[in-house]
Amino acid sequence: MEKIAFFDAKSYDRTYFDQLAPKAGLEIRYLETRLTPETAVLAGDCAAVCVFVNDELGEETLARLSEKGVRAAALRCAGFNNVDLNAAERHGVRVFRVPAYSPASVAEHAMALLLTLTRRTHRAFTRTRERNFSLEGLVGTNLEHKIIGVVGTGKVGTRFAGIARGFGAHVLAYDLEPKWGAGIEYVRLDELIRRSDVISLHCPLTPSTYHLLGRPAFHEMRDGVIIINTSRGALIDSEALLDNVKSGKVGAAGLDVYEEEADIFYEDVSSKVMRDDTLNLLLSQPNVLVTSHQAFLTSEALRAIAETTVDNLSRFFSGERVENELHNREPAPV
Repeated sequence: MEKIAFFDAKSYDRTYFDQLAPKAGLEIRYLETRLTPETAVLAGDCAAVCVFVNDELGEETLARLSEKGVRAAALRCAGFNNVDLNAAERHGVRVFRVPAYSPASVAEHAMALLLTLTRRTHRAFTRTRERNFSLEGLVGTNLEHKIIGVVGTGKVGTRFAGIARGFGAHVLAYDLEPKWGAGIEYVRLDELIRRSDVISLHCPLTPSTYHLLGRPAFHEMRDGVIIINTSRGALIDSEALLDNVKSGKVGAAGLDVYEEEADIFYEDVSSKVMRDDTLNLLLSQPNVLVTSHQAFLTSEALRAIAETTVDNLSRFFSGERVENELHNREPAPV
């Protein structure tokens, strides 16, 4: 049995990994802590680590893992902005990912955020539970005939665009590699930003997309624009977003990710003092909806993640070619 150190483990992770790992000859050691240079020692005698979006796989971590005899890192996610692939190669740590697990899960969550904001259902839920059945302040807007800009048309972005068209919205899209013939109208990014009533982000985080929506982009947007982000938090300059929410330039924002989420998301911090003033202020706004990186969290996606991750590791230990291996810093399709 090959031993795997499974970092940042949650109860919902275990369901399918417990079913599949033993059949593939894998023994999993579940660890609740995130992988950092300090916690790398916990990999102990394991041959591989299994990590998620907020685990750190930089130079120092990879060096320490390599010293412990770790030969592989299996990402149970698609994005890999938290991995230094050059360092991994130097230290002899092979890296695998799950390129696609359930595009529908993320796309549907993005639409759920958008519908919640446009129809005020989160406010109505709280109000009626207090036996307040007034409709004051709950006037919404239709998606029909609105212009929805989709940034990134990989599997998730394309699925979201299809859902949006189902509501009668007009979809604009931007992607470095347009899928011509897919019924999507592609425009330049600056045009998408200027024309869209809604902007939904479905692209990877790379040096070129860091703070893609920063102060210059917000300045060009329509008044009252709605921002949706289910990709990576650092695609948006959070302080710029907050300022534009406060000024009214941004009409609403639905965020499943946040650029400083690593020590907050996936944990219960309800009894702790929140030191992140930007996040505190975003959470206090009635037109900002934040979920804790849960867009992937469906039973279908969890099963697919486990199946692909276990298959990646099984093939690696068997000496087979692993199709999902990462070799360079090319952006991950989403």
